[in-house]
Amino acid sequence: QVQLVESGGGLVQAGGSLRLSCAASGRTFSRYNMGWFRQAPGKEREFVAEITKSGGSTTYTDSVKGRFTISRDNAKNTVALQMNSLKPEDTAVYYCAARLLYRLSKPDESDYWGQGTQVTVSS
Repeated sequence: QVQLVESGGGLVQAGGSLRLSCAASGRTFSRYNMGWFRQAPGKEREFVAEITKSGGSTTYTDSVKGRFTISRDNAKNTVALQMNSLKPEDTAVYYCAARLLYRLSKPDESDYWGQGTQVTVSS
C-alpha cells in the first residue's frame, strides 16, 4: 500500500514557475515508476511526465517538454515536478501517480493516486 500526498500548487502569472512535490509512504518507493498527470475542468485526466524507478529515464508529454522537469529522491520517498514558463493552458489539478514495476503513461495504468493539487496560471 502506498499513500501519495501532493503539495506546492497555487496561483501564478503566465511565465512564472511552480514546484510540485509528492511524498510517498512505504518502504518500497524505489520499486515504483512515478508520474504526474493533470486534469483541467471538463477534460479527461492526461499524462504530463514520468520517471522510472531509479530515476534514470524520464518521459514528457510534448506540450511541457523543455518547460517541466520531473525528478525523484528515493532516499526521501519524494518525486517533484519543476514547472517553468507556465502558460494559462497548464491550469489544472495535478496528480501524483505510482505504478509498481512497470512504465506509467496512461491514467488507467496507475496503481495509486494522490489527492491532487490545484495549479492556476493567470494570463
